[in-house]
Amino acid sequence: MPSPYRAIFAAPGTVGFSAAGFLGRMPLAMMGIGIVTMVSQLTGRYGLAGALSATLAVSAAVLGPQISRLVDRHGQRRVLRPATLVAVAAVAGLLVCAQQDFPEWTLFVFAAAAGCVPSVGAMTRARWATIYQGSARELHTAYSFESIVDEVCFIFGPIVSIGLSTIWFPEAGPLLAALFLLAGVWWLTAQRGTEPKPHPIEQHTGGSALRSPGLQVLVAAFVATGAIFGAVDVVTVAFAEERGHKAAASLVLAVYALGSCLAGAVFGLLHLKGEPSRRWVLGVCAMAVSMIPLQLAGSLPFLAVALFVAGLAIAPTMVTTMALVEAHVPRTKLTEGMSWTSTGLAVGVALGSSAAGWVVDAHGAAAGYAVPGVSGVLAAAVAFLGYRRLRGPVPTREGQRERDARQSDQGHMA
Repeated sequence: MPSPYRAIFAAPGTVGFSAAGFLGRMPLAMMGIGIVTMVSQLTGRYGLAGALSATLAVSAAVLGPQISRLVDRHGQRRVLRPATLVAVAAVAGLLVCAQQDFPEWTLFVFAAAAGCVPSVGAMTRARWATIYQGSARELHTAYSFESIVDEVCFIFGPIVSIGLSTIWFPEAGPLLAALFLLAGVWWLTAQRGTEPKPHPIEQHTGGSALRSPGLQVLVAAFVATGAIFGAVDVVTVAFAEERGHKAAASLVLAVYALGSCLAGAVFGLLHLKGEPSRRWVLGVCAMAVSMIPLQLAGSLPFLAVALFVAGLAIAPTMVTTMALVEAHVPRTKLTEGMSWTSTGLAVGVALGSSAAGWVVDAHGAAAGYAVPGVSGVLAAAVAFLGYRRLRGPVPTREGQRERDARQSDQGHMA
C-alpha cells in the first residue's frame, strides 16, 4: 500500500472500523441491482423491477438523513442497531412476498420499509473526520480510501448479487446483501473507541444541515448523478439480456466501478492545491461528457470500455464532495450532512432506475442509455449554477464559533 494510505492507518482502530465499514457497505452495491435481477427473473418486467428499486432508494433518501441526525445526537451504536434490524426484517418480507407471488403492493410496502438502512459510508467517514480533524492532507487520503472502498464494493457487489440470483435462485442476491448489512453494522458499532462522540440536542442549532447553501448545491447535483448510476445499472442488465448474456452485466458494471477505483487510488496520492469547488465542477462535467459514448454502444465489449472510461471521473468527484461537505456543514451535523449527499444519490438512483426501466420496456435497452445522458447534462447545469454558493463563506467555522461562544458563556456563568 502506498505510504500515504499506510500512514492514515497508524491511528488505533482504523483498520477495524474500515473492515467493518466495507462489509456493511456491500449492500449498497448489491441490494438495488439484486432486486432488479430478482424481479426480472421472476416476472420478466423491468418496469416493476425498476419501480421497486426506486421505492427502496426514495425510502432510504427520506429516512437516511433522519437516522444520521439521530446518530449525531445519540451515537452510532444506539441508533444503527435498531435501524438495521428493521431494514433486515423488511428485506426478508420483500423476498418472501416475491417468492410467493404475493400482490404487487406488498412488494412496495416492504421495499419502502427497507429504506431505513443506515448510511454506513457516512458513519465510517465521520470516524475518519474525528480522528484527523484539522489534518487536511490525511483527511484527503482517508476520504480517497473510502471512495476506493465504495468502488470495490461496486466491483464485487453486482457480480455477487447478479451471479447468485441468476445461477442459484432469484432471491439469493438481496438475501446475502441483508446478511452483509447485519454483520457489518454489528461489527462497526462494537468498536466504541473510534465512535464519534454524540452531540446533545442543545448543540444542534439552526435546524437541519441542509440549510447550508453549499450543501444544497451538492445534494441537487447528486440527484442528477444518482440518476446516472441508477439508469446505467438497469439499462446494462437489460442490454446484456438482449444479447443473450445477462450474467455478463455484473462484469460490465464491475469494469465501470474498476475505473472509478483506480482513479480514486491515484487521486488519494496527490497533494492538490487550488479551490476544491473548481475541481468538483470539473469532475461533474467530466462525468456528463463520459455518458456520450454510451449512446453509441452496440456490443458488450464496447460498452465495457466506455463504462471504464466513464468511471474514471467518479471517485475524484466523490472525494472532493466529502471535503466540501466538511467545509460547509457544522461539525455537530457532519454525519447528517454526509448522509444528505447519499440521499441525493438515492433519489437520483430512484428516478434514474424508474425512467430507465420504462424506456427499456417501451423502446429497448439501447434507447435506455439516453437517460444517463440527460442526467449528466442536468448534473453539469446544477454544478455551474451553484458554483458561487460553493465558493461562499462556510458555515462550519461559524457553527464552531457559536459553539465556542456558548461554552465560554457557560464557563463564565459557572
